[in-house]
Amino acid sequence: GGQDILGAVQERGKVVCGSRTDLLGFGYLDEAGNQVGFDIDLCRAVAVALFNDPEAVEFVFLTAAERGPALQTGEIDMLSRNVTWTSSRDAQWGNFTTVMFYDGQGMMVRKDSGFTTLEDLDGATVCVTTGTTTEKNLADNFRQRGLEFEAVTFEDTSAVYSAYEDGRCDAATSDKSQLAAVREGFANPDDHSIMDVTMSKEPLTPAVPTGDDKWFDVVKIVMYTLINAENPAYGPITQATVDDILASDNIKGKTVLGVEGDWGYSSLGLEPDALANALRAVGNYGELYNRYMGPFGIAFTLPRGANEHWTNGGLIYAPPIK
Repeated sequence: GGQDILGAVQERGKVVCGSRTDLLGFGYLDEAGNQVGFDIDLCRAVAVALFNDPEAVEFVFLTAAERGPALQTGEIDMLSRNVTWTSSRDAQWGNFTTVMFYDGQGMMVRKDSGFTTLEDLDGATVCVTTGTTTEKNLADNFRQRGLEFEAVTFEDTSAVYSAYEDGRCDAATSDKSQLAAVREGFANPDDHSIMDVTMSKEPLTPAVPTGDDKWFDVVKIVMYTLINAENPAYGPITQATVDDILASDNIKGKTVLGVEGDWGYSSLGLEPDALANALRAVGNYGELYNRYMGPFGIAFTLPRGANEHWTNGGLIYAPPIK
């Protein structure tokens, strides 16, 4: 059945976003207690496009196992919480927008264990979050190789790493970005290594409930904008250059910023400057990445790799805004 999510969001005056507070880089609390992170800013960008207010978001904190139900019941308008796009989730959970972070599952072990391959972990205990693709990939990877293991599962991600750090497991597994983030918070980060093995593809993708194509389009177009703005053909458009491009003769850039042609705003009931406001508030994809995980990131440093813009040899690509 169709539902008018966009109308409900506009009437409410805020976006209800499924998120987390416990993962450095993606969704966490800063020293002042503010909700920050890569996934958090994706929600804020949508809020700004609608209301020109980065605070027009209500964050609902979900465990991994709660993500699907929260989308299915429409408890949230948008899920931006390290969620891997898979075929079964697309069929059952909701609509996935566009990949905002290419990840892959890894394995963290103590350096003094000498473990370097999955085969070394035959018979090991592995800490993992339940209700995740990680849990299934772990079983599939070990079974494929004919290896035995014992999964030690927790619903709460932080419990997984406390148990691992306390020595209750030989290894911990999750997306490599998560392992890198969590290791930063350990008492002795250098005692732990992330194996040079990638066990899966994990395209992390914001999602929305089914039933409202307009809402789906709004969230997608905001994501496309963050990606396209990094393209030199559009400027690139950064937080600092929005006004310069408005005053320039860059037609592509000016279209995104709402002063040259209609990028779809009239069909969606948005203001022409919705995307300009979003970029002013959070910056383009590269700025977003660098804020948390780049060379000057406030959380940790993770080379962009596959998350480089396509013009720079990466996989981050979006349909044009025109």
